[in-house]
Amino acid sequence: MISPFKISVSDKVIDDLKHRLQLTRWPDEVGDSWKYGTDLNYLKSLVGYWLTEYDWRAQEAQLNQLDQYQTIIEDRKLHFIHQRSTHETAIPLLMTHGWPGSIAEFTKIIPMMTQPENYGADPQDAFHMICPSIPGYGFSDPATEPGFDQKRVAEGHIELMNQLGYKKYAVQGGDWGSAISSWTAKLAPEQVSALHLTLVFAGIPKRKSDPFEGVTEEEKTRLEERRQHMSEGTGYQSIQGTKPQTLGYGLNDSPVGLAAWITEKFHSWTDCDGNIENAISKDELLTNIMIYWITGSITSSTRLYYESNHVQNNLHEHGRIATPTGCTMFPGELFQPPRKWAEEMFNIQHWTKQPKGGHFAALEQPDLLANDLRQFFRTFRQPI
Repeated sequence: MISPFKISVSDKVIDDLKHRLQLTRWPDEVGDSWKYGTDLNYLKSLVGYWLTEYDWRAQEAQLNQLDQYQTIIEDRKLHFIHQRSTHETAIPLLMTHGWPGSIAEFTKIIPMMTQPENYGADPQDAFHMICPSIPGYGFSDPATEPGFDQKRVAEGHIELMNQLGYKKYAVQGGDWGSAISSWTAKLAPEQVSALHLTLVFAGIPKRKSDPFEGVTEEEKTRLEERRQHMSEGTGYQSIQGTKPQTLGYGLNDSPVGLAAWITEKFHSWTDCDGNIENAISKDELLTNIMIYWITGSITSSTRLYYESNHVQNNLHEHGRIATPTGCTMFPGELFQPPRKWAEEMFNIQHWTKQPKGGHFAALEQPDLLANDLRQFFRTFRQPI
């Protein structure tokens, strides 16, 4: 059932992409850079680099250095990285990306986790890394019927770990990966030893008469700063959560349209001080965009917003998650609830504030994230 997988994109696809890029019809622009959306000058520069300097074959070869596989779950192909450590004491870690990310986010952190001794860390802190492409993202087949939400993704991931023979494992995620990992812990409490999150979905506690009881002034300030930052940055949620198909026609047909849609989020969500390349390189940005382009998966990826809005499987209506949970707060993360709020919904055992980094933690600050994961999961290590 499980078979090896290798990324192999035909020259025809690459030639077609370059042709489309060359025929781009650019829009006009007014106002300050990035205020109305993706900056025209930056996007022209990115597309120019894409056409003349970016080397997909080199990026493809780098991705193919990782051990990749496909399996069948619910009659669909699920793609995943399964990078095993050489250390007998390694434990499995199921790590899930979000939108508009992909498995490309994990290329730097995977070797840090599998062979920590190569990065100055203790080999006793080694992990076997399992990183699936969410169904409908990249190289995993999309659902073909309505109703496939984050809970259904988690159910598939549990089945994947069963197929791999892992009876006990840890889970980690940010963005959709946070919700999916939380669902995994909720649905498989006997299998999931511990849960780690970089984006914590914890709203105002409804049972408290004063929800700000025990909340520090620093946490209140950060909560408001993040609210203001996102005040004009959630339009994508409304579109993807209501009419993803309409959006998909443009993004699936135009590589520049796709790049603009994704690049704006990387500009807003990374800890980059206004310059994306302070956080990630052009190659890293374009490789992530390329995975959506070459697989034609942008429309199916955005449908997860629609399904999660309309199926309305509310994780926290099922009660507090008892699985031991660790959280690490990067300053550029979209939402940063106070610890007291998170404790209402999760069994918080570990809480770290990071000095730098944003929404794409594994890509932006893999060292900081890897160190936090080693520290937290050390407590829950058991022989597999």
